[in-house]
Order: sequence, then C-alpha cells, then structure tokens
Amino acid sequence: MRILVLGSGAREHAIIRALLAEDADHDITAAPGNAGIADDVRTIGIDPNDGVAVAGYAEAHGVELVVVGPEAPLVAGVSDAVRERGIPVFGPSKAAAKLEGSKAFAKRIMEAAGVPTGRAEVAGTLDEARETIDRFGAPYVVKANGLAAGKGVLVTDDRDAALEHARQWLEHGTVLIEEFLAGREVSLFLLSDGEHVLPLSPAQDYKRLLDGDEGPNTGGMGAYSPVPWLEENFVDEVIKTIALPTIRAMAEEQTPFIGLLYCGLIVTDAGPRVIEFNARFGDPETQVVLPRLVTPLSGLLYAAATGELGGVPRPEFALDVAVGVVLASEGYPEAPVTGRAILGMDAASAVPEVQLLHAATDIAAIATDATSSWSTETLVTSGGRVLTVVALGSTFDEARERAYEAIGKLTIEGGQFRTDIAAAVAPAAH
Repeated sequence: MRILVLGSGAREHAIIRALLAEDADHDITAAPGNAGIADDVRTIGIDPNDGVAVAGYAEAHGVELVVVGPEAPLVAGVSDAVRERGIPVFGPSKAAAKLEGSKAFAKRIMEAAGVPTGRAEVAGTLDEARETIDRFGAPYVVKANGLAAGKGVLVTDDRDAALEHARQWLEHGTVLIEEFLAGREVSLFLLSDGEHVLPLSPAQDYKRLLDGDEGPNTGGMGAYSPVPWLEENFVDEVIKTIALPTIRAMAEEQTPFIGLLYCGLIVTDAGPRVIEFNARFGDPETQVVLPRLVTPLSGLLYAAATGELGGVPRPEFALDVAVGVVLASEGYPEAPVTGRAILGMDAASAVPEVQLLHAATDIAAIATDATSSWSTETLVTSGGRVLTVVALGSTFDEARERAYEAIGKLTIEGGQFRTDIAAAVAPAAH
C-alpha cells in the first residue's frame, strides 16, 4: 500500500516503524519527517498543515492512505482537503477535530452524550477565571481552551499560580476552569470509522519534567504499556460509557469522527472519568503501544478510514511490556537548546529489544574541534523532546533495565530525562 504519514515526531516514527514491521512491502512517505524517519522511509518537504499541497501530492503519487499524526493539520482541515480528492484519510475532519481543538466543544459533546467527566466552566476574562477558581476551590484545574502541545493544563493547590496560568492563556483565547478529580490517570486509544470503535492497549504517561511528578508540565516524559493496575473490565466500560456515546454524539452533530479517539482518563472511586479528548495518537503513549501491536496496523487504519471497522476483530497485542523514556534538550519545556550533538546512537541501538524513536533530530555540520576548519555531518537536536527510548521485556523490570541501559549510552550536552518511568507499576487488587 502507498501510505503518506504526516508529522515529524516520535509518534510518527512509531507509526512508521509499526507499518514497516508488517513486512508487507508498503511504499511509505513521511512529510516532513525527521533525521531518524529519513533513515527508514522517504521524506518530503511538504508542510503537513497545507491541505492543498498534501492533497495534491497524494493524488499525484497514487497514495492509498494518508495518516495524519499531529493535531495541527487536523484542526487546519487537511483531512477534508484529502478526502475531497477521494483518498482515504486516517484522521478526523476539521469540524470533528474540534473535539481536541476546543475544550469547551468537547465538554458540550460529553454533556450531550452523558459521558462521565468533571464540572467545567469557560472563562473569557481574568475576573471570570478568578470567580470560578474560588467557587470550585482547590486543587485548581486550569486549561487552555485550544491546542497547547500538551502544555496548557495546570493542576495546583497554589491559587496565585492558577490565576497566572489563566492570565497567560487568556492572551490566546478563553480558558476552562474544571473540577478536580482524584484518581490515577490512564490513556486509551480507540480507532473509529464514525460508527464503530476498536480499542488499542491502555498506556500511562508521565507529564511532569522531573522525577516524582515534580517540575513543569510537558508534552510527556515517558510512558508504559500495558497498565496492569486496571480492572479487567476497564476497556469494555470505557467503550460503553465514553467512546461509543461520544462517537454517536459526534455523528448526530453531523461531524462523524473518523480516526483516533484519544481518551485521557482518570480512574476514580466512581469509575473512569474523562479528563480530555484528543483527536490523534498520543505522544509518548503511541511509542509504547504500537511496538506491542500484533495485528497489522495498516489494515486497522485503512478500515477506519474507509468505514469498514464493523466486524473487524479487536487488535491483538503481545504479552511483552513496553517502557519508553524521553530524552529531552536542556531548557525543555520553556526554552529548549537546539543544535547539540547527539552521541552514542549505535551503542544505544545495540541494546536488545530497544528502539530509538526520533522526535526533534536533524543532520547538521559540526566543527570537528575549536581550531579546525573541518566539519562533519552529525545528528543534532532540533527541539525539546529529542528521542523516545523504547524497550520491550517480559517484565517491567526487564523493560526498564533495557531502556535505561540504552539511554545511559546516549550523550547530549545538557540532556535530561526522568529516572522513574514505570518504577512503581502495581497491579489491581482482585
């Protein structure tokens, strides 16, 4: 199959690796990709947010499936432009992508569908935010009402910090003040063709920069899958009470959701509740979910894109566990330092059952020393989260040991990573 994958992060690298693992002789192109993706497949310099350019390329080159990785192209309507050419797309329309692009829209859909979630109110001014924050009480939950690259949410007991977060995001639009829900967080991906859903394996990610869930919020510093502390009926309950009602409500809105419904959930004493919806694969959870997938990914994506998920069996996953650790640049998330050389890639790749999934990498000319005019082409950092080091193992201990062995062989000046990913994974009590 000729497949075009849009995006340039570790999520897209994981998708491409899963497609290549099928050994189905796919013809895969990435736009724009990154240095690691370019080692695996052909990359092209098309702006993934330019629907006309993407659709024109796909049509001219006989692309049979377009897979949209990041949220920005979805909100920009790239899927619509491609569908207008009659090409299957895995990714919701611009209208359906509002489920991620507008927290207020998502809350309205949840209310209409009877989906369990916390109370929330939209604030358009700092005075409105202050009044709602004081009425809801601590802990305070303040969210940007739009795309924020995973950094728009603050949960804090500090009222001043909550107000400052609201003030910052009010400069870009409205904010959502939410009721705090107590419990453990988990992510569940569901494929949708607009009518049916199929679940992937749950995962848990780590959003704070530092060990012990300290430091600023990030796009995600690591993840693991499966999630052994969940009850056996967890996935079925989410499908019944959250996913299917949401998909049906979207259809009733005349905005059928075709693509990946990301359910960011919290497991409370009263059952799972929605923290947020996203309209695409999550990052870094994708990096630990897809390496465990046994069912061919291309068939699942194509069935969703063409409305043929009904009757497709649930995807199968290996019994192995996966642990992913993000290696980030100095200064991330506020002001990441770029252009730093990435050393030790071959040694890290040689660790058994390890994948190095590139996020913010590039090839640049680096001087061989301070006094020489000679330079060499070197892998360098080009953003905040640089790599996700993913390891498989028969146990969490084995997977963690491999992941941290590999990340210990990598060197980036000022590089940072958490040392506690999947360190305290406990099964559910039965």
